[in-house]
Amino acid sequence: MAEAGVLLTKEPAPQAVPASDLPMKVCEVALNTGPDSSSGLATAGFRTAKYLPAEWHQSNSDLYHKAFTGCEQAERGRAEAKELAEHAAAAAQRTQQHSMATLGQRLQDIHFWKAELQKEIEDLDAETDLLAAQKLQLEKVLDATEVPYAIATDNLQCRERRQPPDLVSDEVERELLKEAELIRNIQELLKRTLMQAGNQMRLNRDHKEVCERDWSDKVETYNIDDKCGRYSNQSTNIQFHPSSVKFEESASTPETWAKFSHDNLCRAEREKLASINLRALIDNILHDVSEDLRMQCAAVNEAFAKHCEELDDTKHKLEHNLKNILKEIGDQEANIAALKQAIKDKEAPIKVAQTRLYDRSFRPKVELCRDEAQFRLISEAEELTESIESLKKKLLESEQSLRNLEDTRMNLEKAIAVKTNSIFIDRQKCMAHRTRYPVVLKLAGYQ
Repeated sequence: MAEAGVLLTKEPAPQAVPASDLPMKVCEVALNTGPDSSSGLATAGFRTAKYLPAEWHQSNSDLYHKAFTGCEQAERGRAEAKELAEHAAAAAQRTQQHSMATLGQRLQDIHFWKAELQKEIEDLDAETDLLAAQKLQLEKVLDATEVPYAIATDNLQCRERRQPPDLVSDEVERELLKEAELIRNIQELLKRTLMQAGNQMRLNRDHKEVCERDWSDKVETYNIDDKCGRYSNQSTNIQFHPSSVKFEESASTPETWAKFSHDNLCRAEREKLASINLRALIDNILHDVSEDLRMQCAAVNEAFAKHCEELDDTKHKLEHNLKNILKEIGDQEANIAALKQAIKDKEAPIKVAQTRLYDRSFRPKVELCRDEAQFRLISEAEELTESIESLKKKLLESEQSLRNLEDTRMNLEKAIAVKTNSIFIDRQKCMAHRTRYPVVLKLAGYQ
């Protein structure tokens, strides 16, 4: 610009000359053959490639003007370029800061869902462990019910060896049958609950695995976005990736991205609640099972104790009756011996009376008189005969009574033996075996 100014001061810009005042070009002068022309054929060849002084000045003036215009345009271009560069730098800085803020917000969102997923994974893992512990407790209870069931069936089999008339369907048998049925129902319930607990544990692990995969993707994404957030203009590991400036067709939206994790958490939460409810159900089952078994065991033991008391009382009464029968048998035997002796004692008097009557039948002729003595002797013989017949009849009755007493004695002894056998079965076999009944803690699965 300075040089342009100097040139302008040294050589002012020429005034515009009308077109009619401009000199003709060489070709036109050479062709001028008018009478006023001073040019001749001898100089025509030297003017063909030359300009006039005015033309020379005009050409220089055009160059000056073009240079001035170029300098102005260049100055404006530089100013615009500088302004554009500053605007681009500011815009790039604002865009980069906005991108950093967006990445930071995205990191917060990812961290939130990652923390929620991690908490749900830990909760599911802890819940599965608790359910596994209760499943083990159920298995212990199921194993523990085998002993009561074996005891109940053994008691029933042992009581089948009772002898008539003690082989009856009594209260003890009804309670034992009820106990065996209760244990079978409990075992079926425990097996179904074990299957349900196993299925719930599998569902817990499946949803935990889904959450773990989602959590793993979130961790990887968090690391990538954190790495992207640490990039700066001074980073040495940045480079051009023109093909990355586009959206993937399979990319999710923020809504679908959040919904995916939300749905995973909801499903996992539902399974966790189902597992919690199942554990509460298992607690109630374990409590009810142990309580029902304990109450039924107490009912059976009470029935056994009551029946054994009845057997003892009956046995004592039978033994008392046997004692009386034995005493009565002894008395009856003595009575029979006395009756026999009484009959034997009547043999001599009747012999005397009959001998007297026989001898008096030999009295001669009219002396064979039916006197008072004869009547008395006849009456005596008849009375003695009747007395002997009465004694013999009573003897027969006493002997029959003795036989009846003997039969009663045998029946009593047999009944006492039956009661002794029943007491042995109920008390020594059954009740002694029931001392092996598991304790309440074992029936609840704590041992």
